[in-house]
Amino acid sequence: MGTSNDGFSDAGLRRLREVLERHVESKKIPGLVALVGRGGRTHVEAIGTMRHDGGAPMRRDTIFRMASTSKPVTMAAAMVLLDDCRLRLDDPVDRWLPELADRQVLRRPDGPLDDTVPAQRPITVRDLLTSTFGLGTDFESMASPIRAATFERLDYSVASGPAPEPDEWMRRLGELPLQYQPGVRWQYDLSNEVVGVLVSRVAGQSLEAFLRERVLDPLGMKDTAFHVPADKIDRLPPLYGPDPQTGEFVVWDEAAGGRASTPPVFQGAGGGLVSTVDDYDAYFRMLLNHGMHGTERILSRAAVELMTTNRLSPGQLAAREVMFDNIAHLSSGQGSHGGWGFGMAVRTSRGDYAPLGQFGWFGGTGTAAYADRTHQLTGVLLTQVGLSTPDSPRVMNDFWTTLYQAVD
Repeated sequence: MGTSNDGFSDAGLRRLREVLERHVESKKIPGLVALVGRGGRTHVEAIGTMRHDGGAPMRRDTIFRMASTSKPVTMAAAMVLLDDCRLRLDDPVDRWLPELADRQVLRRPDGPLDDTVPAQRPITVRDLLTSTFGLGTDFESMASPIRAATFERLDYSVASGPAPEPDEWMRRLGELPLQYQPGVRWQYDLSNEVVGVLVSRVAGQSLEAFLRERVLDPLGMKDTAFHVPADKIDRLPPLYGPDPQTGEFVVWDEAAGGRASTPPVFQGAGGGLVSTVDDYDAYFRMLLNHGMHGTERILSRAAVELMTTNRLSPGQLAAREVMFDNIAHLSSGQGSHGGWGFGMAVRTSRGDYAPLGQFGWFGGTGTAAYADRTHQLTGVLLTQVGLSTPDSPRVMNDFWTTLYQAVD
């Protein structure tokens, strides 16, 4: 298949492989799996090894910790509840999340935690889905008291140890004031975790059980879960966070006996999934196909449009742009270019090779998945190198740069 109007040029795909191989040969990225899909064509590259010191090769079915690239997929569970009219966008969440009722809000975003005013209105489902409920990571106020308090109570990153069960996690969240009035400002990450708890309470089952029944199983996403079972653990590489000073490969999480090897008590919608390139391709193709998978409807066309188009006001967009522009040099520009839908970024400005409207997200474990309607393509790039250095963001950047040149 030399060239076809629904695929990629062979020369372009060769070049894509060469660029990815160069990163592995540089010894900065031990291994990666990349998938590009367009029309009837899917092309996969598995390059390098699972461990930084060699050993088993990367394979097409290698399982990766998705980190924040989980967000676009877990958000589908909330969209199913909207489609079923079990959630409504402008309903207050108090009924299911009483911990978030009657909020106090900081008088100043960087002020002391006891200097507050009452919230002007309740937090709504929409506020959570758009990441504007009033709390979250804000790269401009990392030194603020609320940031420290939020981190101390709620973080469950590699360094902090596992999260408590959802009710206790929500109880801790409920002790904090909001940093901003509900609906005012886009802030990262925390809202997605709250959405996961909301889904499980509304559905009356765990987030994973509901997601599996309504999204993962119908899409055939058999390797996507909140942990890797023992019979698949040999397909999971260690997760590295290279030392920013020396570049030495520090293991953030081992495979066997590591954090991904047992079911977590808190199923983190913001970053808890493990998955493969083919599972993510199936999910993003469903979004490109307006919610259909073969003859089965997973999400309504309207739900997909809501998720994958910008939901932020011009003011919120401007603040988000500033926030990400300030860290672009650390992340090779990952995360910039404008807008946000539900659980994923949506391009509202042309800043590199990708077109407006491209949607998806990336993760702190060195993962990324995006799709775009202009070219009807999907791209998934998975590595085992965390974003402690710019190495994995640079691979992501080069992946998209070469992928878009390979489009016929």
